[in-house]
Amino acid sequence: MWNYCDNTPRTNPFGVPFLRTLIMAGVNTVRNEKSSTLSIRRPMRLRLIVVPLSVIVAFVGWEMLARLGDFPTFLLPSPANVWDKFLQVAGNGVLTRHLLYTLAEVLAGLALGVSVATVSGYILAKSPTVERLMSPYIVASQAVPIVAIAPLLVIWFGPGVLSKVLICALIVFFPVLVNTIVGVRSVPDELHDLMRSLNATRWQNIKLLEVPAALPVFLGGLRIGATLAVIGAVVGEFVGADRGLGFLINRARGQYDTALVFVAILALVVLALSLYGFVTLIESRLLSWQKRPERYKYS
Repeated sequence: MWNYCDNTPRTNPFGVPFLRTLIMAGVNTVRNEKSSTLSIRRPMRLRLIVVPLSVIVAFVGWEMLARLGDFPTFLLPSPANVWDKFLQVAGNGVLTRHLLYTLAEVLAGLALGVSVATVSGYILAKSPTVERLMSPYIVASQAVPIVAIAPLLVIWFGPGVLSKVLICALIVFFPVLVNTIVGVRSVPDELHDLMRSLNATRWQNIKLLEVPAALPVFLGGLRIGATLAVIGAVVGEFVGADRGLGFLINRARGQYDTALVFVAILALVVLALSLYGFVTLIESRLLSWQKRPERYKYS
């Protein structure tokens, strides 16, 4: 603007120095966003390279050990022998039949164990008296190995599906129970006071406060339980079963078919990793509200 009295220009606060500073700030912001994005993508790309490479190296080392050591097939089969056995049992449907049977036991036991553990954990978290009464029994039940309890369950409930489901539920129960208690008790008292000041009902308090607050810890226990359920199913099938991957391992062991043992073990690994990945996917969807975009984090 101009001063009409002395015809001299006034100082413009938005002059060239200010604009230059503003432009440089924008450039630095864009650079920071790009660098933060690259810092996030770099570990992901590195993981996509390292994990397959490590698997390839492991199989190559296994193949070299089997060939150079000149071990008999019943002692250490090569990856090629295991692959041939996999094609055989996958082609005739044996692997699929036993895998689906074990998967059904794992899913049923996981659902039962998680349901009972969640309800029990919420009750124990809300009632210290009940927790003091039940804690010794819960801890004592975990002191006994599941391998020692499995024969009793098979004797009581038979070698069918029910005993395997109960074994899976028992092995899943404790980690989910503990994480539920910790998650519910992690809610700050100030938030409870806020919900009371808003005249929230019990259901609103559970739905809008306690469930979202306890969900991260609960899902952490669910990830552990999903992998432990596979162990429970295999233990039950070892004790007494006529189907399942555990039964397949037992039968192959008796026949010294070590290649089939490796096939069943790798199928169990894939099953456990799939369940773990599925729970992780659910966790990323349900806890997306916890993530903060990097572009809003300026230094």
